[in-house]
Amino acid sequence: MKKLLFVAISLLFIFVGCMTETDADIASRNLSKEADMFRVDRRIIFYNGITDTYMLTIEGNCSLGNNDGPKELTVTCKTGPDEYKKHFLGLSDNVTYFVEQLGEAKVSAYRYKVIFKPLSIIPDIELNK
Repeated sequence: MKKLLFVAISLLFIFVGCMTETDADIASRNLSKEADMFRVDRRIIFYNGITDTYMLTIEGNCSLGNNDGPKELTVTCKTGPDEYKKHFLGLSDNVTYFVEQLGEAKVSAYRYKVIFKPLSIIPDIELNK
């Protein structure tokens, strides 16, 4: 009986949790996934709040770092079919950044995406001598 009650309560929490996610939440998550697959054209501007000037601009199909520390940002951009550039930037109290999406991206507000890349599961092993 306790197990049945536990399962019923668990299902209720899952159902309520799914109901609270809005269309905007789903579309936002899907846009982020599209950007991480280098399918969204972006402009990233680094701005100095003290001098009131732009310090750096990066444009292209770029993905922002997902595991960056509190005062750092990595930006990875796809520059060719199998070519990428990665930038490491330090942030401070007076330096901030703004990311602008330059073009439209078609994503669904009703379904979330799962992207499965089998090649990322099988590692490319290099041997150093």
